[in-house]
Amino acid sequence: MVSVPINLQSQLGEAISAIADSDFWERWDTLVEDLISRLTADNATVNNGVLRVAHSIFKRWRPLFRSDELFTEINHVLSKFGGPFLTLIQNTDDAITGSQNDPAALKNSFGTLDLEIKLLYDLSCQDLPPVFEDNVAAISHLLHKYLVYDNPALGTDDDSESSILEYVKAGIFEVLMLYVQKYEDAFGGQLGQFIESTWNFLMSVGLETKYDIVVSKALQFLTAVAGTSHSESFNNQAVLVQIIEKVILPNLTLRDSDEELFEDEPIEFIRRDLEGSDNDTRRRAATNFLRQLMTKYEDLVTTTAQTYIDHYLQEYQKNTQNWKSKDTAVYLFSAIAAKGTATAAQGVLSLNPKVDILDFFQKNIAGDLQSSTVFPILKVDSIKYIYVFRSQLSPDLWRAAFPLLVSQLGNDNYVCHTYAAIAVERALFMVDANRQPIIPRADVVASSKELLSHLFKLITKDSAPEKIQENEFLMKCVMRVLIFIREGVIPMADMLLTSFINIIRVIRHNPSNPRFQYYLFEGLGALIRFAAPTQSEKFEQTLYDPFSAILQEGVEEFIPYVFQLFAALLEANPAGQLSPLYQQLFGLVIMPPAWDVKGNVPALVRLLTSMVPRDVQGIVERNQVEPILGIFQKLVSSKAHEVHSFELIETLITYIPVEALQQYFVTILQLMLTRLSNMKTEIFQQRFIAFYHFISARQDKGLGADFFIAVTDQVQHDVFKAIYLTIILTDTQKLTRPTDRKTAVVSYTKTLTDSEAFVNRYPKGWGLTCQRLIELLVNPPMPSANDDIIPEVDVDELSFGVGFTQLNTCKKAPRDAYPEIRDVKSWVGQYLKDANNRTNHRIQTLVQERLTPDVKQALAEYL
Repeated sequence: MVSVPINLQSQLGEAISAIADSDFWERWDTLVEDLISRLTADNATVNNGVLRVAHSIFKRWRPLFRSDELFTEINHVLSKFGGPFLTLIQNTDDAITGSQNDPAALKNSFGTLDLEIKLLYDLSCQDLPPVFEDNVAAISHLLHKYLVYDNPALGTDDDSESSILEYVKAGIFEVLMLYVQKYEDAFGGQLGQFIESTWNFLMSVGLETKYDIVVSKALQFLTAVAGTSHSESFNNQAVLVQIIEKVILPNLTLRDSDEELFEDEPIEFIRRDLEGSDNDTRRRAATNFLRQLMTKYEDLVTTTAQTYIDHYLQEYQKNTQNWKSKDTAVYLFSAIAAKGTATAAQGVLSLNPKVDILDFFQKNIAGDLQSSTVFPILKVDSIKYIYVFRSQLSPDLWRAAFPLLVSQLGNDNYVCHTYAAIAVERALFMVDANRQPIIPRADVVASSKELLSHLFKLITKDSAPEKIQENEFLMKCVMRVLIFIREGVIPMADMLLTSFINIIRVIRHNPSNPRFQYYLFEGLGALIRFAAPTQSEKFEQTLYDPFSAILQEGVEEFIPYVFQLFAALLEANPAGQLSPLYQQLFGLVIMPPAWDVKGNVPALVRLLTSMVPRDVQGIVERNQVEPILGIFQKLVSSKAHEVHSFELIETLITYIPVEALQQYFVTILQLMLTRLSNMKTEIFQQRFIAFYHFISARQDKGLGADFFIAVTDQVQHDVFKAIYLTIILTDTQKLTRPTDRKTAVVSYTKTLTDSEAFVNRYPKGWGLTCQRLIELLVNPPMPSANDDIIPEVDVDELSFGVGFTQLNTCKKAPRDAYPEIRDVKSWVGQYLKDANNRTNHRIQTLVQERLTPDVKQALAEYL
């Protein structure tokens, strides 16, 4: 790797890091020595290759939780790498000094320094290495030297392109933040020089975008300092005036480059500007610095900032051409009004008690929201104000503001109508204390047709595939409206289906925005959920062609969504027979190749389990039971898919007649018991216990506890006893799903009343089972209320690109096998009494003979 050109180095570096991921360090304990042996005194290209590999391996430590294994690994590295690493930094410093007049060599050495700073962070991220602590003064001296270093030879002519010098300085600030937050006692003595230099840097740096990365890191560093005992230097009116004038305001004020972004790349402007985005912008960093100061000196910061807010508002009132002054005032007000960071779901949750956000809204925001002549950025500010403080506005105010927001969807300006869509979507998501929407549903249903058709027009305004899917915020708004109006979608189902299908047809050739795709399919899922039950055949026919085109063309990004939606279509009409088209699809779904793509598996199981109930007879007649069992065999042997294997086998046993499965039961249990003994996981054990109860509770289907015992005897004589005592009895109480717990109650009850093996072969087991049943009934499983709230998923937390993303709008509802049992306690009592009469008082006799007095007493309350 160290001998190939730089573009290949990064590829090979990734490969080495992938090997290290599985082998380092115990199965590859020579790697660190290998790396050190390659370091040279003066060859930057070779050194950079070595450091790139080291960084790709050691950066894995950054997000990990502390553990003995982790610290053993870090100590292994430091014991060998720490000393040579510090020597290399010193050599790099010398090389930089020696190449002041050789721009190419200088850039090379700065490339090395950039990697060294990243490694300094990696090696210190969990704990301060003793070798660094011993040399803290020398390390600080070096960091400070390059924080204030300048050399025109390293600069770039382009105002928007950061040079290696900016990246090195940004890296130094990251190390400083880490040291301030974690190692203040060891590093505190060195801090003064950095605060002063950061201060001078922020006062003098230009507004060009190439400096944004350093400015935002510098502000983050000061924010970290403001959270420590060193913040006292800020506790002074004169200093604060300087901070606000010289540091906060220049970085809050819109620059020409921001205006250009607003006009030329509006979607990029929105992504950077949104609260909760991870972009390091100057505005966000300045806001966070101000808020951190406010947590310490609330009165001082508020009164000082307020004078500037008033000044800027007056500037605007004198002349509305000074719209930038008002923009700064609104931004500064929002910065001091909010405490803590805004959340993606609720916006700002706590306020600065010294300011009045409603008064500010009425005087400075509401007018801009209604005006048709106000400058576009001020219009965006007014929409964003409502969006940021959405949790603080009263329901009445929301009801007045909501139509104004909807009307802004008609604004020609891209940023305005997109921000309006973002605010409308969040408004529809918000609920009051009783979990009722704060916007009346009837109001939205009445105008939903115009609203949705307008949103689709905005999405498809430019017909190029990449432009259609550029703006995920519009599609998220479509999704939210559909979820909100629920059955209100039925009258416009045709228009919506056509719109969705047209978009899918265009973007399937070039899917480029995973968030857009996710909201698109969630929206279609909501439409299927609320409209398909009343017109299922039409939905199946309309969507079959576009969906099967996706499968035929192999559009990997869409296939897991399509399988889930096919399943939702079938579940919308569980009584109908499988149409010939679906029978054809069924043939494809049970072929092994479909299951080779990992991301398809959860969606395929969902689809297959929706198809089985609709074609039981056909499956048996076409001999398709065996291929499905082959799929079960593949899934049950994999940790990644064990849960899905149980879903599949339980569906088969529920719907396929026992006679058609009889010959396979021994193999099914053999596969499960092999997994239990060789590769048991917590989840597998839970699902196995639930599976046992699922079989044991089905006496009426020709199954039951005795059936299970007979099958396990064929696998290995009397193996049931050990399984029952050590797994089923001990861990049934750990079952978490209410439907599983309910099935376990039914299973235990029927075992007590109907199992011959528990009367004759396992007499002790009868008493133990009774005891465990009573324990389950102490905290009786309640069937989940039919909660129709669709869970919110923060898309940023979804891992796109790994295949499967769950659609929540059409998620499969948990299936209750015993809906007729409403109150399990009284059902158990009644069932035992009926069985007692049916069996000539056998139950009563067993209770007298086999139960201890305390268990008898506990059982008495159910009888």
